[in-house]
Amino acid sequence: MSVWVLVAFVGLCLLVGAAGGVVTAPGVRGWYLSLARPPGTPPNWLFAPVWTTLYVMMGVAAWLVWRATYGGLAGRPALRLWGWQLLVNAVWSPVFFALHSTGWALLVIVVLLGLIGFTLRAFLRVQAWAGLLLMPYLAWVCYATYLNAGFWWLNPA
Repeated sequence: MSVWVLVAFVGLCLLVGAAGGVVTAPGVRGWYLSLARPPGTPPNWLFAPVWTTLYVMMGVAAWLVWRATYGGLAGRPALRLWGWQLLVNAVWSPVFFALHSTGWALLVIVVLLGLIGFTLRAFLRVQAWAGLLLMPYLAWVCYATYLNAGFWWLNPA
């Protein structure tokens, strides 16, 4: 049973990533290429492996919390936060790449940062390794927030 729950958590995260990739692809090939880029913008090929790794880590972290509490009431608040941050994560790509709205995307990613921070703190209280697995995600989203703010600043609508 536990292995299936792990597969479900990781699978859900990868599904969010794949959906984001579908929405992102047309924008990356067109609109995104026309934007002025902030200093430190990585090459486009780097995003997919980084996000895939982070999504797997997010799924494993959620599974560790679920396993530490046997899916019971003690882990529900932490897992609820995890679900909210995953939902907001899923919203960012369509706002940025499909709607071409760097400003609204910046608002979304700032909310995401807060939710990741709350989730990380909640995970640390339940299972230390789960919280530690979210730290690279938090760091990457801080970097992504810088990039999003840079795109917004350098490319006024």
